[in-house]
Amino acid sequence: MDLAYERLADRMHVVSLPLATRFRGVDEREVALLSGPAGWGEWSPFLEYGPEEAARWLRAALEDAELERPALVRSRVPVNATLPAVGPAAVAGVLARYDRCRTVKVKVAERGQTLDDDVARVAEVRTLLPDARVRVDANGGWGVDEAETAVRALERFDLEYVEQPCATVPELAELRSRLHRLAIPIAADESVRKATDPLLVARAGAADVVVVKAQPLGGIRAALAIVAEAGLPAVVSSALDSSVGLSMGAGLAAALPALPYDCGLGTGALLSADVAEPLVPVDGSIAAGRVAPDPALLAAHAAPPERVEHWRARLAACLPHL
Repeated sequence: MDLAYERLADRMHVVSLPLATRFRGVDEREVALLSGPAGWGEWSPFLEYGPEEAARWLRAALEDAELERPALVRSRVPVNATLPAVGPAAVAGVLARYDRCRTVKVKVAERGQTLDDDVARVAEVRTLLPDARVRVDANGGWGVDEAETAVRALERFDLEYVEQPCATVPELAELRSRLHRLAIPIAADESVRKATDPLLVARAGAADVVVVKAQPLGGIRAALAIVAEAGLPAVVSSALDSSVGLSMGAGLAAALPALPYDCGLGTGALLSADVAEPLVPVDGSIAAGRVAPDPALLAAHAAPPERVEHWRARLAACLPHL
């Protein structure tokens, strides 16, 4: 293990990237980048994730750095704009960062906010972009009764789907049963990427769409297998990655046989600095090729020594779980 640790630690670059808009309660995004024979991989589990969960993200980074990606069936990937839980006055400024995206994912159920805040945010999106496809993402923040009330309050905005309205698979199944007359699909995110069994939500009939993310699922190949076995339409999304990680997500989306929904891979627009030429939406899509960091940007955004040591400790803790 010591030799494996030293080899990986020597290849790891930790950077801290400032956000243009506060997201998930943070103003900076720390990521670790690993070089390998096939290119660069990103390892960026959120700081609260433990070693077993973070090890799946590490497996994805190592696969992307060491192996060629699966064959692509498209060269560009359509993406959605992602709107954090901002007030209505800030909506236009955030959306302006996304070039001609036809879909907006609106964060809702933010801790400390109310359903009225969510309705006002979605209403502002619909006012500014009357022809846009609008989806909402609760990140499991509602109970079943809360979710039913919220979806009924938001249905007038012609929702494309509601993402992870409740935390558990039984709750999603119950909500889907209650809302079947509304014909608003339910998408599962955390119930796929954080689950011991990522296929349970599909087997339980608890969702209409699966949201897949390359890093949390252990890499592009693992995510492709989950989509194939789930037998449901898939949306590829990101975890507020740098452009290196976003390119991994784009590689997954570009390899899927079908891509019926715009992907949540436009979040590079939420960063005010990156490690490479930013992989941000152009005419509503991003390129599907690999991204390599710029050495000058790696140096400019290098995390301070104490944060590098934190990531080296995470690496050591994760290796036994690979």
